[in-house]
Amino acid sequence: MNNGHEQELLFAGPLELARRVQARELSARELVELSLQRIERLDPQLNAFRILLPEQALAAASALDADAGRDRGALAGVPIAIKDDMPFAGQAMTRGSRSPAPPQAADAEVLRRLRRAGAIPVGITRVPELMLFPWTASQAGGITRNPWDLGRTPGGSSGGSAAAVAAGLVAAAGASDGGGSIRIPAACCGLVGMKPTRGLVSSAPCGDGWLGLATFGALARTVADSALLLDVIHGAAPGEAVALTPPRGSFLHSAQAPSERGLRIAVSSKLPPGSFARLSADQRRAFDQTARLLEELGHQVSERDPRYGAVALEFIQSYMRGAADEFATLERPELAERSTRQLAAIGARLVPDRRRQRLLVRRPRTIARIAALWQEYDVLLTPGLARTAIPAEGAYGRSALVALDRAGRFMPFYPVFNLTGQPAISLPAGFGADGLPLSVQLVARHGGEQTLYSLAAQIEAARPWAGDRPPVGGR
Repeated sequence: MNNGHEQELLFAGPLELARRVQARELSARELVELSLQRIERLDPQLNAFRILLPEQALAAASALDADAGRDRGALAGVPIAIKDDMPFAGQAMTRGSRSPAPPQAADAEVLRRLRRAGAIPVGITRVPELMLFPWTASQAGGITRNPWDLGRTPGGSSGGSAAAVAAGLVAAAGASDGGGSIRIPAACCGLVGMKPTRGLVSSAPCGDGWLGLATFGALARTVADSALLLDVIHGAAPGEAVALTPPRGSFLHSAQAPSERGLRIAVSSKLPPGSFARLSADQRRAFDQTARLLEELGHQVSERDPRYGAVALEFIQSYMRGAADEFATLERPELAERSTRQLAAIGARLVPDRRRQRLLVRRPRTIARIAALWQEYDVLLTPGLARTAIPAEGAYGRSALVALDRAGRFMPFYPVFNLTGQPAISLPAGFGADGLPLSVQLVARHGGEQTLYSLAAQIEAARPWAGDRPPVGGR
């Protein structure tokens, strides 16, 4: 197989790859072998994977190829990566830490659904320790790098997953988002990243982590592929406390046959109060151009800011208490990094149990205030990151306060919608003067993923990005 054909295959995406496997134009084993070969060749530059599972993946691929008597699934034979905070049967879930972690007894519900759809996990990707920061660097795993520029970060905490998808090492990857951790890496690496509505995707067996801020999801290159993945993974497991009623119809249909026209779209570049970020000229241009494009597509576009209030303060308290709760689960906390220990100590001290409860009691009022915007509008457009990807090490090795400041200046627009639980999607929006991807964010009301996919597909059709390939893996 020549290099050009290899690239076209791995960048074809889950939808097309599964179609070819179902039609027996390709075998699942061929795809998995190709993925493993590319990882062996390219991952030494990226450091996207913590562990590879070639024997398990090849065995699963061969079994799928041999089973001709059934529908092999919407993701038949598609090589995927799994983030290191998603339980994987028989494998340690290290969460980026040097602290020992036992093998998991069972797959996460999300991973179980991916496997049932025919996807084949080839490895587990790197994360920052306890998924705390928007870069992927740790004592346990070193520095993970962006295939668009090895000196820059692929984002975090799903940075390893994003680097693997962007470089064409896998067709898609599992991810999670507690403060932007799907959308940040998508923005850094030119991918599509949907943070689903709270309760749409099962968190089993992990439970309601980070005070309800976090949700599982996926990373892909195109809107349709992202929608297909959400079709596969959405739905609560039995007994889960937070469970959203599944939508009628498929997310993929919304992406492939976008019907949402004349939407009322609010556009806002206002920073949540308390943020010290500054929007770069490139990101401002990407935001403005997207707003104009939406008008050209026939939507009603108006400048309107959400009523943020003190949401940033509420988020940071929830986040810090979440860090303390995660830290408390480590078998050997003394092995944690300095910034992790500091952040956990701050969270435990500033957000004791009584304040934690007050935060949860206050949250519905905050959600109602911010979500009032969706009584008048269908979608909110904001910038994505404040700038293109920062240096690969981020604030790794620095104090927790320095790291928090660096993170807040980098990604001010994402955490709000973890607190509210609304769906939000990051989309590519061209390139900056440094040649790195720019981004925008679309947000909808609770359960509004179909509207977001319909609108995102219109944007993608008007300014396609699937042909954009990074220097590492794509050229």
